[in-house]
Amino acid sequence: MFRNLDDFRTQWSWESDITSKLIGQLTDASLAQAVVPGGRTLGRLAWHIAQTLPEMMNLTGLEVTGIDPHAPAPGDVSTIKAGFDAASASLIEQINAKWTDASLTEMHDMYGERWSAAQALLALVAHQAHHRGQMTVLMRQAGLKVPGIYGPAEEEWAAMGMQPPPV
Repeated sequence: MFRNLDDFRTQWSWESDITSKLIGQLTDASLAQAVVPGGRTLGRLAWHIAQTLPEMMNLTGLEVTGIDPHAPAPGDVSTIKAGFDAASASLIEQINAKWTDASLTEMHDMYGERWSAAQALLALVAHQAHHRGQMTVLMRQAGLKVPGIYGPAEEEWAAMGMQPPPV
């Protein structure tokens, strides 16, 4: 849980950079990669992460912009990445303009429940991490390089002159 806005800003800087980097590794051709026919595609997952920023955080009274939370997934990586980056920047701008540390305890109607603003921020980070994990599996299936997220990816160990841990 976030105790103050600086804690969130620090964590969000890390998390949003990771997500932007991951989206940037996608190719337009890879966006159609799905685990099963009819399942969410890699492009849909990336777009869903971007759309969730305004969709979720606007329920707290913020006015996060940069992407339409109801727009269909685009067919190109550049639009997804630009949308995520814009919404991420808007989120921080809105928090800086409208919230104080005391705002973290304010309660909001969120998906049929009551969450504090701090809970909403934590859910936003966890939601993003959850879908990034799904994306990395699809990226491997699509033959893409997967960047390290909370440590080196398999390919990055060799670049550091080390052997990856045994599987």
